[in-house]
Amino acid sequence: MFRSIAALCAALLVAGCGDPAPAPENESAESHAEGAIALNADQIAAAGITLTQPTTAGAGAAIEAPALLESDPDATRIVAAPLEGRIVGLTRNLGDPVRRGETLAVIESRAAAALQAEVERTRTRANLARATLARDQALSDRGFRTRRELEISQAAAEEAETALRLARQQVGASGVRGGSLNRIVVTSPISGRVIARSAVLGQVFAADAVETELFRVANLDRLSVTLSLPPADAARVRPGAMVEIAAPGRRQAARVRFVSPVLDGETRLVRVIADLDNRAGQWRAGEPVQARVRITGEAAPGRGLMIPADAVQTVENRPAVFVRTREGFRVAPVRLGRRDGPLVAVMEGLTGTETIAVRGSFTLKAELGKGEADHGGH
Repeated sequence: MFRSIAALCAALLVAGCGDPAPAPENESAESHAEGAIALNADQIAAAGITLTQPTTAGAGAAIEAPALLESDPDATRIVAAPLEGRIVGLTRNLGDPVRRGETLAVIESRAAAALQAEVERTRTRANLARATLARDQALSDRGFRTRRELEISQAAAEEAETALRLARQQVGASGVRGGSLNRIVVTSPISGRVIARSAVLGQVFAADAVETELFRVANLDRLSVTLSLPPADAARVRPGAMVEIAAPGRRQAARVRFVSPVLDGETRLVRVIADLDNRAGQWRAGEPVQARVRITGEAAPGRGLMIPADAVQTVENRPAVFVRTREGFRVAPVRLGRRDGPLVAVMEGLTGTETIAVRGSFTLKAELGKGEADHGGH
């Protein structure tokens, strides 16, 4: 909260630099009336203020908050060096599209050569054991091999087959997917786009290297919209709710997939995640956007409008909310009704069409008190 106050004060200080232009006589009284705070959209975002609309009977409200687009963790893969070796070939660069199974890099590795050589040795022994068993079986059928000799051949063949399976499993566990005897072909595990590349031609990986990431591949056809809401707002959001995502020149609908049942340990806010269809490719992972979560619900008869209780502050010994205006915010005294969980009824003072501050309303109250004190000192 102190950080928000500091950010807001700094924003107001910057906005107030310079000599103010004289106001025309017919300028609206709202911008100069007591209880008004001048803030633009950038300053509101910098102060961490979130906005919402009252819930009216038969209509949906909305919660506005900044959000961040992220690649879907379920559609992101890290491609690492499976064994010690040296990169001798690279086929993809940052931003390139790639299909599942396509080659990303080629690594020359002694360890890979040793593993694949062991597969060749065990395959040779298995072939010999199978041939020996077939010969002894034929001789046994003609009476030239005892049962014990045949059982020894059978055991040798089974042992050779087991060794071959183990050698192949070791190759598979190492990540080797092909190439010549001493080379590993590193392929993409999914179809998508290369969103990170740390691989460099000639780069060497030691056996005990901590970091062996070569590429990061993500399918960006679907992005996650992540936003953090105060508990009172999050209590009004349900999985499946529609979210409008907006950025300069773009606007699209998403749908809420997850509402965290716990608060973040540091911010004390609730994490909400929505899914965004990005098959058109107009959105980017890591991009900040503005989210507007649609809240559906009805107000019971006699309860008036419903707003988050956190939006209500006490101004001049009366309950009030901060209503968004073209210039910033104004104080709107309200008469409250019954409380219903995180919501409280507003019987007078709002029409239902306003947009009000929720998170950060205390910051606005503190700034209002500071402005009134400064005005009284002149």
